[in-house]
Amino acid sequence: MLTRRSIAALFTLFAASANLHASPRLAPLHNFCTIGVSENGAGFRVRVGDSPCPGYTHCDGSIFDHDRLSGFTGITLADLGRDGARLTATYTAEAGTFTCTGDVHDAELQGEAVFNPDLGFVDRMEKMGFSGYYAEKLMACAFIGVDTNWVRAMQQTGIRGLNSDNIIALRIFKADPEYIHQLTSMGYGIPTADQLVGLKVQGVNPEEVREIRSLGYQPTLDELVQIRIFKITPEFIRRMQARGFRNLTIAKLVQIRIFNLAD
Repeated sequence: MLTRRSIAALFTLFAASANLHASPRLAPLHNFCTIGVSENGAGFRVRVGDSPCPGYTHCDGSIFDHDRLSGFTGITLADLGRDGARLTATYTAEAGTFTCTGDVHDAELQGEAVFNPDLGFVDRMEKMGFSGYYAEKLMACAFIGVDTNWVRAMQQTGIRGLNSDNIIALRIFKADPEYIHQLTSMGYGIPTADQLVGLKVQGVNPEEVREIRSLGYQPTLDELVQIRIFKITPEFIRRMQARGFRNLTIAKLVQIRIFNLAD
C-alpha cells in the first residue's frame, strides 16, 4: 500500500502532472526506482522518483509498501542479498505494468523504471464515469490496487461523489463495500466519497461506534470524525459519566478535550 507520508506528495504530483503531461499524458513514464524490503519484512518497498534515492532518505517521489510478493516477477527477497546482481523486477496490474531494471547494492535494487499505462483500463474506467487519467495517476492505481472490479463494487453501494482522485484515497485507506454496510446497518445514510475518506483517514471503527452508541449517544457521520480526532473513546465517556456528567453532548465532550478539563 502507499505509505501515509507519501500521500500529500503523491497528490501534489497529480496536480502538477495534469498540466505538464496534457498531451503525452498516457505515454510510458520513465523514472528512477529503488526496491528494498517492506517495513514488515514480508514484501517490497518501492520508491519511484525523478532522481536516484539509495536508502529512501530525504527523497522526493512516491513510496509504495507491498506486504505481499505475488504482484512481482523477476525479483525475490533473497535476490536483495545478492550484491551486484542485475535484475529486472516487474509488477503487473490492470492499470499498467511497471519495471525496475538495475543492480542490487546494500540490499536494494537501484535502477531505472518504466511504467506502461494500460489503455484498456483507461477506456473501461471512462465507460464507468472516471476520466482525467495520466501516467502518474495510473501508476498509483496499479500499486495500490485500484481495479475495475473494486470500483464497480464501490459504485454499487450507492456512494455519491466518486471520482478518479478520491477512489485512490479510498483504496489507500482500505474502504470497501463491507465497511459501508457496517455503517448503514447502524442506521447511517450512505456516506459521500469525501465523508468516507474522512472516516477512514481518522480510523472510525464500527465496533467502537456501536459501543459509543450503547452509552446513549447517536453521533452523526461528521461527529464520528470529531470523536476520533479528539479521542472521545468509550473509556473517556465512561470516565466522564462516573464523575456525574451523564448528559454531555458530543460537542461538550469535544470541548472538554480541547480545554483539558478532564484532568
